[in-house]
Amino acid sequence: MCGIVGYVGEQAGLEVVVEGLRRLEYRGYDSAGVAVLDGGRLQVERRAGKLANLEKALAERSLPGTLAIGHTRWATHGPPTDRNAHPHLDAAGAVAVVHNGTIENFEVLVDRLERDGVVMQSDTDTEVVAHLVARAYDGDLAAAVRAVCRELEGSFVLVLAHRDEPDLVVAARRNLPLVIGLGDGENFVGSDVTAFIAHTREARVVEQDQVVEVRRGGVTVTDLDGAVVEGETYHVDWDTDAAEKGGYEFFMLKEIEEQPQAVRDTLGGRLTPEGLVHLDELSMSDEDLRGIEQVFVIACGSSYHSGLIGKYAVERWCRLPVQVEMASEFRYRDPVLGRNTLVIAISQSGETADTLEAVRHARSQRAWVLAVTNTLGSTISRESDAALYTRAGPEVAVASTKAVIAQITAMYLVGLYLSGIRGTRDADEVRAHLRDLQEIPDLIAELLTRMEPVRALAREIADEPRVLFLGRHVGYPIALEGALKLKELAYVSAEGYPAGEIKHGPIALVDQGTPVVVIATRHALQAKLLNNVQEVRARGARTIVLATDGDESAVAHADVLLRIPDTKSLLAPLLTIVPLQVLSAEVARARGLDVDQPRNLAKSVTVE
Repeated sequence: MCGIVGYVGEQAGLEVVVEGLRRLEYRGYDSAGVAVLDGGRLQVERRAGKLANLEKALAERSLPGTLAIGHTRWATHGPPTDRNAHPHLDAAGAVAVVHNGTIENFEVLVDRLERDGVVMQSDTDTEVVAHLVARAYDGDLAAAVRAVCRELEGSFVLVLAHRDEPDLVVAARRNLPLVIGLGDGENFVGSDVTAFIAHTREARVVEQDQVVEVRRGGVTVTDLDGAVVEGETYHVDWDTDAAEKGGYEFFMLKEIEEQPQAVRDTLGGRLTPEGLVHLDELSMSDEDLRGIEQVFVIACGSSYHSGLIGKYAVERWCRLPVQVEMASEFRYRDPVLGRNTLVIAISQSGETADTLEAVRHARSQRAWVLAVTNTLGSTISRESDAALYTRAGPEVAVASTKAVIAQITAMYLVGLYLSGIRGTRDADEVRAHLRDLQEIPDLIAELLTRMEPVRALAREIADEPRVLFLGRHVGYPIALEGALKLKELAYVSAEGYPAGEIKHGPIALVDQGTPVVVIATRHALQAKLLNNVQEVRARGARTIVLATDGDESAVAHADVLLRIPDTKSLLAPLLTIVPLQVLSAEVARARGLDVDQPRNLAKSVTVE
């Protein structure tokens, strides 16, 4: 959840770290802080609220030094105040620490420290680490960190500096993401590569329970016993331009416009010259795939909605039963898994804590696990049997757009690939579906030119207290996604329902003028759906209908009609999702809200 960056080199450490925090602020913006080692003294500045508050305070201070650590927080323990902002120091000011995650046994550790006379200066679980490391320190910061990590329970990333070691930042991870940036005469650590992408595109993965020693001349990684371990390095194939607004007011608006390319890139290199699907990332043999008898999709938030759409495709094309589960609940109900089970784990960051734990449970039950993620080298991708990368590029806005549309695309690819391997669809039909899929980027691009009526509608409904979303078949997950986006961005009470269920209770929410958004693109259930629209109109609803170009059947049922380019009904979510994203963003703008950083949310949810 939190954003962390550490730097050792020749540049001004404060500038490097604050720049990294700007790029990481989407991970948490309850508070922010930095520590800079200046002539044997750790200088700390921290402020509640967004990074701008910290930057204002820093403008009044001089913090020279070429070693710095920084943090932008999503609060777990203790409210977001100056007192609870990171970094935290020990009583002597010798150790500074920033932390992502939760230390589950911190109360026991606090009790022990307080019995020894330590007075805690914050409400956080993080401060105990500073005191424990200071006590364990005997001239070797990495050794002290290793010793303390053996005492800690929970999931965490720690980045520390000591006033007596001017060329050393030490970091450690358990369960949560940490990556090393490899520079020339300088090195970095961060929650993800955006922390240092302006300085280097060479990165190294940090594995479970490893401790990193970062010096300007090199990096050493050890396990908790102190044994040096080798690691995997990789090159980041995007640059700072991809993580900049590029003239847009908000990142989300830019990322919505980037969706045609996200779909193209996700398809790219995965279609054979014969027009079929080739997924070389899928390391399972054809024999293993033919032995699959059931599929589970596990995900959270918008990724869960991508999984619901994938369910329709896999069941239709592969004739396999598919269950879509919220990852936070999956392992607690003891699902029946085995070697004949394929578990597809969808996570934009590849670090979502609930999904990661569900993956580990599935692996423990000998199920095959395929990760669908946007992040190369992420924990979920490394702990799965195979990973299908969505290639959406960096997504900075907290509310996901292009990552979701790339996930849906990836799920279609999985469904078509499995259907070919299992022989449930012949090659000609697979080619036809792929041709339709390849047309989608151009259709999205054309649809994006039609958004002015959506923006106007958003301004009209900006003050509405409640909005309902209805759909059937693949329109139902899009109704859920549309409602989620409006809740996330505009704080509107919005709900998505299968249209056929509206009469079984939710219709009580409909009052005179209540906006009801209906996904009514052409499909086999359209006549039934339009009957459901009539039911809510009879109760006074204002119906906003998304209909396919050329389809006149919905006109009489719509108070507001929004047109969508025609495509096969199963692929329609790749189009219908777009105006709902724009609608939510524009309602938020009309209400004067921050589109990129909604309250209480963070981009990567790395705590359970």
